Amino acid sequence: LMENGVAVRSVPMEPGGPGQPTPVGTFRVAWKDRVHRSDEYGDEMPNSVFFAPGGIAFHAGPLDRPSHGCIHLTEEDSALVFDRLPVGAEVEVDR
Repeated sequence: LMENGVAVRSVPMEPGGPGQPTPVGTFRVAWKDRVHRSDEYGDEMPNSVFFAPGGIAFHAGPLDRPSHGCIHLTEEDSALVFDRLPVGAEVEVDR
């Protein structure tokens, strides 16, 4: 997590797996939903911060299981990211 170009917190995460990789690149936060459920998979996605086409988001999820393309964060870190990233904020995903 960065503020004014300075890293302020590093968070553990789990990206999408080989069959459904998380897209890489620079994106903008498109929308957010504190209590979200995936229409496609039926999974709970707490603290969702959507940033890429196809419903790709940062959200709370297991760190020991790849997502369907999203980025899983701990419950605490997903709440922090949700609170700190406004709609329109730039995010960068790099592998």
